[in-house]
Amino acid sequence: MIEITVVGAHLTGLALNHELVGHGGTFLRAVGTRPCYRFFALAGGPPRRPGLLRVAGREGASIAAEVWSLPDDGFGRFVAGIPAPLCIGTLLLNDGTTPKGFLVEPEGLVGAEDITRFGGWRGYLAAIAAPTPV
Repeated sequence: MIEITVVGAHLTGLALNHELVGHGGTFLRAVGTRPCYRFFALAGGPPRRPGLLRVAGREGASIAAEVWSLPDDGFGRFVAGIPAPLCIGTLLLNDGTTPKGFLVEPEGLVGAEDITRFGGWRGYLAAIAAPTPV
């Protein structure tokens, strides 16, 4: 089994979670990243997609994530379907683990909105769904 960290539409109950489940995925834990990431809503879509970018020093924040476990063959099939500018790399998590997970290539940040302040994808989705005061 290979651990994979998700931060967007693959989270439990969201639109793409069925892809993890369909490849034999099992939810392991909810955890934040270490505070060395910036989080972005990428341009384009639908669907809306986030991008997680590792940054230097104190320029980042902890971002909400989930860790799932996939069988070797399911991991391979899952990763093969990930479109650019997203990619898989090693994430640093608050629980001290370093599983593989979703990152974004810097080129994917063109036209992206920095949403780090929301602390995660669910926080961002809640903010854009809430009515704006007039």
